[in-house]
Parts: sequence; structure tokens; C-alpha cells
Amino acid sequence: MIRFDCDYGEGAHPLVLKKLADTNLEQTPGYGEDIYCQQAGDMIRAACQKPQAAVHFLTGGTQTNLTVIAALLRPHQGVLCAQSGHINVHETGAIEAAGHKVLALPSTDGKLTAGQIEQAWHTHFSDDNREHTVQPGMVFLSFPTEMGGIYTKQELDAISRVCRRRGLPLYIDGARLGYGLCAPGCDLDLPSLAALCDAFYIGGTKQGALFGEALVINSPALGADFRYIMKQRGAMLAKGRLLGLQFIALLEDGLYFSLARHAVAQAMRIRQAVEQAGLPLLAPSCTNQQFPIFPNTWLQKLEEQFAFTPWGRVDKKHSAVRLCTSWATRPQDVDAFCQAIAAGPEQ
Repeated sequence: MIRFDCDYGEGAHPLVLKKLADTNLEQTPGYGEDIYCQQAGDMIRAACQKPQAAVHFLTGGTQTNLTVIAALLRPHQGVLCAQSGHINVHETGAIEAAGHKVLALPSTDGKLTAGQIEQAWHTHFSDDNREHTVQPGMVFLSFPTEMGGIYTKQELDAISRVCRRRGLPLYIDGARLGYGLCAPGCDLDLPSLAALCDAFYIGGTKQGALFGEALVINSPALGADFRYIMKQRGAMLAKGRLLGLQFIALLEDGLYFSLARHAVAQAMRIRQAVEQAGLPLLAPSCTNQQFPIFPNTWLQKLEEQFAFTPWGRVDKKHSAVRLCTSWATRPQDVDAFCQAIAAGPEQ
């Protein structure tokens, strides 16, 4: 079975494993206060061109989102995000379980606009009864979005301006950050993205690490006492060096972005094959996630050889699926899938 159902199924890049093995018997301070986490933090600050940023290492995306949102919001506040935002649909109510409401806004492509955020803020604060409703307290974006979309620099700049004008911290979920930054047509890079938000994380779990995310907090005020919140939320790993070591390996010699470019290139091959077969896409994506729409009878045939994620029924005869490539996707597996698409349903 050839798998395109996730981008975190493989273990870790060999250079990550080597870095872990080479240091396995060393004794270092715990909880992220070791030399390796310090080195990785310095590398990230340099890559982001944010020398004063705080860098923290957490184990997974949901844990990172939950911890950041808990730290940034007061008890009466909620977080604005797109309806399809990960915190709204794929984190099992983790934000609500922590005592905060997700304030979801409509979106057809997974992106928010500056105008939507401005309107949501205005709607709340122009209401004479606003004390009886949840106050918008921050903004959550995914880059890329859950549908593989990317924000342009102009779009993100406009959102950033609204957030700063209205006092709303802007936080970006970067679980697939490298795949977004390496997407064709993306005009953002790590420094420009970092300059436009208050906090974001560099995803490792889906991009070559065994596990781990690197959180970057740009605002000293927002970062105050953050380690207390990490500990309270179970996000402070005792063997913290395991996280720092992995990010050192990923950031050395540009490996992180090299792996991302590989995944995106393989996804673009799949997209080209889908379009050449005359199949529509549920949403345009230039990242490692693709969302083609197939006749159901065709999917039954493809499922004999390939694994992918059902994404939703389009009509009685057609369904959308999600295909994910990863840093470890083999070109020959993409060859096989593209050939199966070219052969059609009667292969």
C-alpha cells in the first residue's frame, strides 16, 4: 500500500536520528535549559532576524496552540479564526476545554481577511451589551491553511495592521510552515512572516522531526511567564534537549527547507496529473496537500493500491480526498499514483 494519507507517518530524517544517537548518553540540564535548546533557539532567532524573540520548544501542534492561546487570553476572551481552522475542527474542543471560546468566522478557502477581523472587533465593541458576550482577544491563522492555501505578504500585512490597531495579538499555526514558504508563488519568507505576527511556530512533527514544534514569541509582554503556562499545561518536556537537537539538525545547512521543497515538488506532480486527467480540485493548493475530486467508482479502484484521506462528499457520485506528500515521499510512489490517474477508472 502506497500512502498519501498524512505527512507525519514516517519516523524522522536520518540526520535528525544521528544527532539524537550521537548525544544519547550525554547528561544535560532538563526542561529546555540545555545547551542544545539554547543553540537551536539562537539559530531560529538568526533565521527569523528576531534577536530578541523568545523561543520555546513543545512536542506537538495541538499542545502548542492550546498553551499559546491559554497564555495570551484573559478569561473573558476568545480567539478569532476561520471556520476550517485547526483549533475549531480538529483539536477536539481543546481550546474550549481550557476555558476559552473559538470565535469562528466564515471562509471558503480557509483564510481570514483583514476586513473580517476589523468587522468582528467592531461588532463586539459597538454593542452596548458587549459585557454579556465573549470578547475577541486574539487572532489565529494557519500558514498554510488547512486547505493548503497561503497568505500573500500583502494579505498578511493588512491583517497585521488591523490586529495591531485593535490590540489583538496575531498568532500563526506553522505546523506545515516550510511547505507554505516553499510553495510556488509564495512571496513570504521566514523573516517577513516573523515581522508581521506576535507569535508563530515552526513545525517539526510534519517536516522531518520525530516530534516537536519551535514556538517563536516576538513580544516580550506576551512572553512574560510563558514557561509557567507551559508547565501548567504539561508542555514542558523533561528531556527538553531532544527537541533542541532535532531543530539543530533541521536548520543546519538548510535541511528544513530542502525537505519542504521536495514535498511540494512531489505534490505539484500529483496536481499536474489530476489536472491533465480533467479532474477538478476542491481548493487550489500549491503546498504539499492536494484536494482532487474523483468519481466514487474511481476512488474504489484507487483504494486498492493507495491510501488517502476522504475529505467529503461533493455530490452523490463524487467525493473529494486529501493527498499529502511529505519530506520522505518517494518519487517512484508519486510515479505510480500519476500513472494510475492517467490510466483512468478502467485500468
